[in-house]
Amino acid sequence: MELDFVDSNELLANAQAENLYGKLVLQVKKDFGLANIPIDLADTVSPGHLRVFMHEKIYFLIMEKFTDYLNLLYVVDVPEKSFNQIHVTDAVEVAEQVSLLVLKREFQKVWLKEKYSS
Repeated sequence: MELDFVDSNELLANAQAENLYGKLVLQVKKDFGLANIPIDLADTVSPGHLRVFMHEKIYFLIMEKFTDYLNLLYVVDVPEKSFNQIHVTDAVEVAEQVSLLVLKREFQKVWLKEKYSS
């Protein structure tokens, strides 16, 4: 599986096409819970709202609760090498890039579970 999505919109469209979007939302909710970060996200959230939610939540964590942000990245298990590819400009753009990395990893988890569970 290739996870080389240009942006979050492409990733979420792919998740919907593979009928994995609902499981992706559940995985996001699960990992935020494991990181002890409260979120109010409906299981039926639209892809557009999920993308905006992720961006805003990660921006908030970077700016206000950096320790929780690091904990989330640990729980989600975002590869460290991915952070080397982030172009640091300002916090808003970094939050957008990090939210894509988080969504990529969450989608990878869901896709692998789907493919290898029997």
